[in-house]
Amino acid sequence: MRRRDLIRWDPFRDMLSIKEDFDRLFEDWFGRVSEKEEMWYPLVDVKETENEIVVSAEVPGMKKEDIKVSLLGDQLIISGERKMEREEKNATYHRIERSYGKFERRITLPCEVEENKVKATYKDGVLTITLPKSEKVKPREISIEVK
Repeated sequence: MRRRDLIRWDPFRDMLSIKEDFDRLFEDWFGRVSEKEEMWYPLVDVKETENEIVVSAEVPGMKKEDIKVSLLGDQLIISGERKMEREEKNATYHRIERSYGKFERRITLPCEVEENKVKATYKDGVLTITLPKSEKVKPREISIEVK
């Protein structure tokens, strides 16, 4: 079994996922409880290759200044705020489905990364963070000496 086959279990991550599912379920049935700005969570994909971890987050309609990316130990933290457009005085909203407000996603990384080589790009509403793996965790071949 390889190290990358093992994933550290985080029970709080599972509970957050269940809470998000229930929130979406109730919003689908009853609509938003209020139209004030609330906490929301952008969807993320985490992909691991031989040399890097790539995290993609959906944050459409945001400016780069409204997004913050940081590393804390073995966690990648993506946070920010999507502000609601100004309401017009002569307009009536019949439906508000897009999420607004502050958000924070904490992603536990499956291995050690080179912190000083992390890169983040933002294109077409998708934030892509590339985290090169540390040389310590990359597989290396050991030569066999014949005597």
